[in-house]
Amino acid sequence: MNFLDLGLQYESIKQEINSAVKRVLDSLTFIGGKEVEEFEKEIALFCGIKYAVGVNSGTDALFLSLKALNIGAGDEVITTPFTFIATAGVIANCGAKPVFVDINPETFNIDSSKIEEKITGKTKAILPVHLFGQMADMDEIMAIAKKHNLFVIEDAAQAIGAEYKGKKAGTIGDLGCFSFFPSKNLGACGDGGMVVTNDAAVAESLRMLRNHGARRKYYHEVPGFNSRLDGLQAAVLRVKLRHLDDWIRQRRRVAALYAKHLGEIPCVTTPYEAPGSYHCYNYYTVRLKSGSDRAALQKSLS
Repeated sequence: MNFLDLGLQYESIKQEINSAVKRVLDSLTFIGGKEVEEFEKEIALFCGIKYAVGVNSGTDALFLSLKALNIGAGDEVITTPFTFIATAGVIANCGAKPVFVDINPETFNIDSSKIEEKITGKTKAILPVHLFGQMADMDEIMAIAKKHNLFVIEDAAQAIGAEYKGKKAGTIGDLGCFSFFPSKNLGACGDGGMVVTNDAAVAESLRMLRNHGARRKYYHEVPGFNSRLDGLQAAVLRVKLRHLDDWIRQRRRVAALYAKHLGEIPCVTTPYEAPGSYHCYNYYTVRLKSGSDRAALQKSLS
């Protein structure tokens, strides 16, 4: 049994996807171009933010965000250990040190009450992860960041469309990073990523860094990277973005059904949705008391 049926989603919007792909093939614009530019505008509008910069993966969205903020050797970045390896990996690959803060056991997100004790003179940023589709406690995180003059980079790889007190994921910190890996709520037909920000200078830096450090072809101002979003992926994602709100509403309805029935099983703890949170349920993750409970639940569900 597949964890995710991508074929079912494709069949529901097949004609729209095929038309978008054909449009790119006919245009012969495969790297950057109009599709990427339009998708960036649409993501910025969706999030309610000024700038969106397409890159080739969610990992690079995080990595280039750190680079754009000049975070590197000797710096520390506070984050959570309960996340995909990319979160800590990009910090290390910048030459900085990941400093871990434990999670809130109800939301699985970073415990904001434990962040301040980990701040040192080397701390440059806080990198909260909005795990499984629910945003971290951004009010407290932003207050701490402001007090200590720190950057905040939101790892919203699993949380596009989620909200915290009416604000979209990725739009509260200095930068927000999305992944369009196929299993995400907004998934490409391959890799893709996006950084959103309200800072014009940071957005311009990101555009240079993703394109070998160049604003225009063959004029390289800084050492950069090859991290551009494909036109084909952007075209596919533009189609899917039009359906995203409906898909999230469907996921929330299914999550409510799961909560109703799984919540009746004594060994199962269903996901907690914090007050003011609009969970997009990229994953519906339950907690069990023991490994034997896990095996029994899997057998029952199968």
